[in-house]
Amino acid sequence: MTDRYESPLTSRYASAYMSGLFSADSRYRTWRRLWVSLAKAEKELGLGITQEQINALQAHVEDIDYETVAAREKEVRHDVMAHIYAYGKAAPEAAGIIHLGATSCYVTDNADLVLYRDALLYIKGELEGLILALCDFAEKWKELPTLGYTHFQPAQPVTVGKRASLWIQELMMDLEEISHAIESMRFLGSRGTTGTEASFLELFDGDEEKIDEMNRRIAADFGFDACFDVCGQTYPRKLDSIILNALSGLAQSTARMATDIRLLQHERQLEEPFGEAQIGSSAMAYKRNPMRCERICSLARYLITDAMNAPLTAASQWLERTLDDSANRRIALPEAFLAADAILRIAQNVAKGLKVNEAVVRRSVEEHLPFLATETILMEAVKRGADRQKAHEAIRSCSMKAVERMDRGEPGRLMDELAEAKELCMTEEEMRGCLDPVRFTGRSARQTEALVKKARLLCTGAKEAEELTL
Repeated sequence: MTDRYESPLTSRYASAYMSGLFSADSRYRTWRRLWVSLAKAEKELGLGITQEQINALQAHVEDIDYETVAAREKEVRHDVMAHIYAYGKAAPEAAGIIHLGATSCYVTDNADLVLYRDALLYIKGELEGLILALCDFAEKWKELPTLGYTHFQPAQPVTVGKRASLWIQELMMDLEEISHAIESMRFLGSRGTTGTEASFLELFDGDEEKIDEMNRRIAADFGFDACFDVCGQTYPRKLDSIILNALSGLAQSTARMATDIRLLQHERQLEEPFGEAQIGSSAMAYKRNPMRCERICSLARYLITDAMNAPLTAASQWLERTLDDSANRRIALPEAFLAADAILRIAQNVAKGLKVNEAVVRRSVEEHLPFLATETILMEAVKRGADRQKAHEAIRSCSMKAVERMDRGEPGRLMDELAEAKELCMTEEEMRGCLDPVRFTGRSARQTEALVKKARLLCTGAKEAEELTL
């Protein structure tokens, strides 16, 4: 539809999988599956529900009459009761046993837990794909010296691969947080209006073991091995904070990576992928803007701020239940997953097509390396009999002259200046022998190798990753 607002997250950015996962069909079919599971467990544990009623419910899990639902909800102003009504219309022989003993949060909360769990697993896989793509990049460029920056001012050289390892390490931390969020998932089960399971004590004539077994069976139907130990009417909203904090962390790391690439693309050292027919600007046809990385930063900013919703909601819950979480969660949680999905899709595309302009990288190193090598030259000069203080002053004076020339847009020619300084007791050839950039990258290549190895193991779930140290 073009006459109503449509979220760009679904129309432009997120994957078909994630958009489908949080669709109305996915959510409400999960509700119906939950009603089937509840009725099945109740029947198996001795309540008066027939197999014919179970079969009728199973036959109508997917054919949801949304017009009937909408008309009923308009009348009763209760979404769950509207869906129960429509389900009963589709399976009239089972209408009387749908939702038996349950409260609305049985379907709303448990369905959310299923969707969030599946979304987290998908995000985890996409994040692993990004890490592995960056590992390939880092491994390829682990030995290429590049100018390091502190405060975005030239500093001691690193390597292109080592810089990528900084991105990888942060993403590995995010992978651990997302894994923790998945491990924190528990099922709510069917616990009644205030979490006391009083309705089921009535239904099962006080048999508490049957209640526990019912919840174990329902949880198992949806791939959960445990329920929360205690709850009010809802599952603890603290879990939402854990989930959104993990997604926010992912946004922080990818935005940092994308920002680095944007800065380096300005320096012409790196370039994100640029399509053959891609247009960089409607006015300036020559431009090659880093639009993919800019989009990552833009979506990350949204996700980081969206993640504030969960802690605010968790902190404001009243006693056993309040409904001021509902409207917020309907928006905040799905859109956080959609944004995270979109970020990872774009980041993978960037990582797999990231271009290194070697000539520009080498030229930048060569331009600044004489300045960075002056300390080494000073030490070598002293070894050759130079007076340390006089040599230091000569280097300072030559450096200032070189900077002045560079400020005028001229070549710095620092080495030419230094070669003429008799106080250094070195020939130009001897000085240039100090300018091998690899000499200044320290353990960059080895650090990159070690981290890439650990990252690959982490992404494949190998226990050895926990034992590796840099």
